[in-house]
Amino acid sequence: MEEREVTQRTQKRKDIRSMDYEQLQQEMAALGEKPFRAKQLYQWMHEKLAGSFEEMTNLPKSFREKLKEQYDYTVLTLEDRLISGIDGTEKYLFGLEDGNVIESVLMRYHHGNSVCISSQVGCRMGCRFCASTLGGLTRQLRPSEMLEQIYEIQKISGERVSNLVLMGTGEPLDNYDNLLQFLKLLTDEHGLHISQRNVTVSTCGIVENMRRLADEKLQITLALSLHASSQEKRKELMPIAFKYEIHDVLDACRYYFEQTGRRITFEYSLVGGVNDSDKDARDLATLIGDINCHVNLIPVNPIKERSFVQPYREVIEAFKNKLEKNHINVTIRREMGRDIGGACGQLRKSYIDAKGRDAQE
Repeated sequence: MEEREVTQRTQKRKDIRSMDYEQLQQEMAALGEKPFRAKQLYQWMHEKLAGSFEEMTNLPKSFREKLKEQYDYTVLTLEDRLISGIDGTEKYLFGLEDGNVIESVLMRYHHGNSVCISSQVGCRMGCRFCASTLGGLTRQLRPSEMLEQIYEIQKISGERVSNLVLMGTGEPLDNYDNLLQFLKLLTDEHGLHISQRNVTVSTCGIVENMRRLADEKLQITLALSLHASSQEKRKELMPIAFKYEIHDVLDACRYYFEQTGRRITFEYSLVGGVNDSDKDARDLATLIGDINCHVNLIPVNPIKERSFVQPYREVIEAFKNKLEKNHINVTIRREMGRDIGGACGQLRKSYIDAKGRDAQE
């Protein structure tokens, strides 16, 4: 089936797996179905994780046929799965119905299983050290496509997911409405019912949407990709800094804490010789010293399209110590899945590159 045909068919039909419980009840009423059908459907989609309407065996066949005619049922196909020989981290490449691919990561910790998912196909933010942005933005992911990444990982691994981070490919706050609907589905008591406190949403700093999210008063953690101790350095690493001044971004972080009471996480990728000096550490401590926060230091993952390198281990430790002396709560992120290209966008990019080479040959 050609990509255009798939897109046209999908646009004609409603995306039933993106509907929350209340919307599904309204939808069934509009179809003239009894109210209990909504509960049955929701259970099949979000508890039993059915892969199609055909699997919903306690629904009448005539009803299943009606659903197939009127609704799109989002499922992902597994294109690749890599398992780290170092720490058991699993990386998944999923195919979408329109032929695009996205990636997700399963990380196992003592406190439970955490999944990192993508929120867009590609990304338009252009951060210099990130493989996700190299091809630009292709399209937004629907709530069902974000949710299905978790569902498929649970089915494939046979393990429950208890924590979620939206730090995969894409800028979540650039897909704001779909993100909110996804969070509603994810935390709904009728579905996976993951606690809001176990969810982290990352952003590179879209100020107006950070403030909108704060006003929702959710109990999720907001993680800001800061990566620099000054506006000038941030511009070198992150094109979004040309639109949003660093102090405006930090004011939005303060507002988020005021509205939610949730401590802010600052993601800081340490790039050798760029943002890892003693002065950078001092400036960073001054910049964020009044914010209730936690700093996550991330030794940069080198990618072949950029010349960035990781700092030496002693430089990373010195940076951490300098922040701690200035009373900043800080950890060095444990590197997960390094032997399988664990960083955002690496698996997807290698897959697309290989397909391009095959087409040329």
